Amino acid sequence: MRDFKQLEVWKRGHNMALSVFKMTSVFPSNEKFGLVSQMRRSSQSIPTNLAEGCGRESQKELVRFCNIGMGSASELEYQLLLIKDLEFITTDEYEQSIDELVILKKQLNAFIQYLKTQTPNFQS
Repeated sequence: MRDFKQLEVWKRGHNMALSVFKMTSVFPSNEKFGLVSQMRRSSQSIPTNLAEGCGRESQKELVRFCNIGMGSASELEYQLLLIKDLEFITTDEYEQSIDELVILKKQLNAFIQYLKTQTPNFQS
């Protein structure tokens, strides 16, 4: 079992979730149960799955939860594009968020690859 709060990738994911919560707090009220809810769920799913995976017994389970987090990151990537195209955020805000998300996805992928090398006979 690992302490998820010590992982740099978890910290980055947590900060991304905080950014999304702040960003969506000013969205139109008619999006409260639409995009706001979806974006908040996908953004918090990234660090949440890392935390859950760290509480599991095996590296293989941790990798599985990291992969779920990666899927949520890809979901968030599309949602950011959508809100830019809907003009809920500026192009600069979009680019800043995407840059941070790309770093997060690379870091998460590197963590997954590391975990796989630490597990003898790992088969996904």
